[in-house]
Amino acid sequence: MTEQTQERRRPNRGPLPGLVLFVVIAGSLVLIGAGLFSGQLSRGGLLPWNGDCTVSTADGEVGLDREEAKLATTAVALSAQGMAAPDTSDLDPSVVRRLAEGPPEDAGASLSCRGSVREDVPEQQPTATGLTPRAELVRESMTDVFGEQSLGGFAPGGVDQGHQEGSTHYEGRAIDIFFRPVSEENRRDGWMLAHWLVAHAEDLDIQYVIFDDQVWSARSSRGQWQDYRASDPGNEILRHLDHVHVDVVRGGTD
Repeated sequence: MTEQTQERRRPNRGPLPGLVLFVVIAGSLVLIGAGLFSGQLSRGGLLPWNGDCTVSTADGEVGLDREEAKLATTAVALSAQGMAAPDTSDLDPSVVRRLAEGPPEDAGASLSCRGSVREDVPEQQPTATGLTPRAELVRESMTDVFGEQSLGGFAPGGVDQGHQEGSTHYEGRAIDIFFRPVSEENRRDGWMLAHWLVAHAEDLDIQYVIFDDQVWSARSSRGQWQDYRASDPGNEILRHLDHVHVDVVRGGTD
């Protein structure tokens, strides 16, 4: 038998070993990716490909871009008052349902948005209403959607007492919106407003939203609601159980 014949009879391994190696590596990457994905969700973080905002629904986390979040929160607020609402047929129905009804077991946060603070806004002084122009715009924008509300934390000429030291209320940058008495229904109404404020925070230069033992900060890139630690845990006002607090950025060297 010639050397050439022996060469022809050698087993032809072809690309099979390389293909097997590729499958093993690809499978490992899938498992690693799944672990990272579930780990990110378990930590409550906003996924980078999941949009600017997320809504916790019965079917899991649903990502929205900021325009969708503004549309959804405005639509449910207007619908709750029996007013004509914008079309939300392009949105996931579970998102609109959760924002309208809240979590079934207990009122609480359902929508979160990534924080964002503009660096080029000028510092402002209070106007005749006792609010800075930015805070006044927040008040007007809320009224356009939610109608007349029970407001506090500001007054013509400003306020200089009734709040904690260093409060943004003393600078005319904060508004309190009351939902009294503290009840399940009023908490759900308060969360409807809180979600709307978070969704519109970028447009309105909102810095903080505080409600129901929770705080959202525009300075948090993750945009998650965090536990709010009141100086007196026994005081429902300091815990913001009976009102939503919203304040705007100072501007300048803020």
